[in-house]
Parts: sequence; C-alpha cells; structure tokens
Amino acid sequence: MRRAIGLARRGEGLVEPNPMVGAVVIDAAGQVVGEGWHEQFGGPHAEVRALAAAGAAARGGTLFVTLEPCCHHGKTPPCTEAVLAAGISRVVVAAADPFPAVAGGGVTRLREAGVTVEVGLLEAEAVRLTAPFRTLVQKARPWVIAKWAMTRDRRLVLPAEAQAAGPAGSGGWISSAASRAIVHDLRRRVDGILIGIGTAVTDDPLLTARPPGPRPLVRVVLDRRARLPPASRLVQTASDEPLLVAVGPEAPAERVATLEQAGCEVWRSESPDSAAMLTALCSNLGRRQLTNLMVEGGAGVLQAFFAAGLVDEVWAFIAPRVAGGGPLSAGPPALLPALTVEAVEQPGGDLFLRGVT
Repeated sequence: MRRAIGLARRGEGLVEPNPMVGAVVIDAAGQVVGEGWHEQFGGPHAEVRALAAAGAAARGGTLFVTLEPCCHHGKTPPCTEAVLAAGISRVVVAAADPFPAVAGGGVTRLREAGVTVEVGLLEAEAVRLTAPFRTLVQKARPWVIAKWAMTRDRRLVLPAEAQAAGPAGSGGWISSAASRAIVHDLRRRVDGILIGIGTAVTDDPLLTARPPGPRPLVRVVLDRRARLPPASRLVQTASDEPLLVAVGPEAPAERVATLEQAGCEVWRSESPDSAAMLTALCSNLGRRQLTNLMVEGGAGVLQAFFAAGLVDEVWAFIAPRVAGGGPLSAGPPALLPALTVEAVEQPGGDLFLRGVT
C-alpha cells in the first residue's frame, strides 16, 4: 500500500479535479506483477493500468489500491468491472471514496460478486493524499494553500533600504532563488492563484508558473472597488490567460465595464462582509472545478482567509534576513492556527515550513 501511495503522487497536478490514486497487484504467490497510477485527467484509472500490467497473472491475486474503486460510468468505465474481469480474489482499499456516485458502492459491488474486500490500510495517509479532492467534493470549494515569505523580524515586504542592502542579484526578493523555484513548482500544480489589489498594483505581476503546468492557471485578484489598472500586465494578458477579478457590491459600474471590455471576467460579491465574500468566491471557484487554490496575497488577504476559516495548508518561507525600518503590520497573519507540520526544509538558506491546519 505504501508503494501504491507513492505511485499515486506521480499524478499530482495532472489528474485534478480527479483524485490521485495508485494501485499494485500481487499474484497468488505474493509477488508484485502489476503497478499503475492515474496519470492524467480523463485517462485510465490506476486499477485499470495495474491490472493491464499484470495481465493473466492477476487472476486469483490481490489488488492494493489507495481509493475505493469506482462503480459508475464517468469518463472511463467502472473500475469494479475491470477488477472482476481480471479475476482478482481480494482487494485491499486504503480509503473510501466520498464521491456520491461511489461512496461505498464500489466496495459493495465487489463483495456481492464474491471478492474479499478490506478497507482501512494506511487510511490516514490515503485520506491526506486525496484531501484536495475530498474538499472539493465535501465542501464544494478548492483546497486553499496560504503561501508567504517573511524576514526574521516578520516582514512580508522589504523596505527600500533593506532591498538596497540585500545580496547582489536578489532584486528585492525576501526568499532565495531555491525557495522561489519551489513556489513555481507549486504554481504549476495548482488550478488557481489569488492575490489582493495591493500586491497587484505594487508588484504588477503576471502570476504565471515557470515552466507552465498542464492546465490553464486561473489568476484571481481581490479588488473590492475594481481598481486594477487597465495597463497592468494582468489585464493586458487577460485575453490569453484566465483572469478573474473579484469585486465587492460597491465597485463602480464604469470600472467594472472597463475591466470586462479588456477581457477580464468580473465576479461581484453580493455581500460587503469579507468572510462572506471569500466564502462565496471559493464556492464559485469550486463550481468551476478548481481543486487547489494558492493564496499569495499580502498580510491583509492572508489574514482575511484565516479569519474566514478557509485555509487548509500553509507554505511559509522564513529568510535569514532582518528588514527593519517599519511596524510589524506588514507581518504574517495574527490568526495563524496551530499547524500539523508535514515538512521542514532549508532551500537556499531559508527555512521552509509546510503544514496543514
């Protein structure tokens, strides 16, 4: 099962909004005869690939799979039927599938056909593996990853004097080049990236992944009063890369019209309340089947997401630098909850912490 979980991770960023799934087939003698994972959205599922690799050796053997086999017709036929056709006698499932069209039906179908089915081996690991998928199915919103980089004295933005005093070639960045490479890899794997209007105006970013991922990256700007400049790089590329501008009910109609005429999609919140606006926006992104949303906003945006209870995962980079020169109001969110730390690394001399809330 650990091997199956490792195989499943190979599909990260390629299979969404489907879950990552891995499978291993052993024959009646206990030898591995087939492996597979869900490689791309719309492609064969992990079980089908593993069974195909095993061929006739699967008959009478055991299938280990990280998620309950599907029992419905989607983009591919039911995996339960492939399992039965292969002559598998035992199936070990790590975790049940929360998708309503499955939700225990796959296990029931196999058991009714005489297959021995066991559920729960390495369940916690398998549930974490599919957490973004489960959030989309059960909460109808994306899995939200809050990311920020800060100095040792808790600044998210470097004052001009600190930028000038930085290492040659640092370009005012807080984090190292190695840390920024990690962030671009994350961008490649997520479905959307969100910033606030302050970051959009100050940095004039493109919000792209380098290299790009397999799917269009939906760029989202929180902009209550529709202040995003038409000359910004985000607006100028809106006809080529998806750009969603989230405005409040107070946004002037003429500014909204200007953005729409420039190729932006504008989503208007019905409520001026920050938490209600973010909750409704995330629901809208869920309806678009965005599975992972990366929030790269400044302190205010991050604080609002934490206050609304919408953050699922944290990626924090702490650079060995002292910014100085100002108050701590530009620091990380004050409402940061206790994290279950999953990884600690030191890319380029920074301290990188990744954990779930």
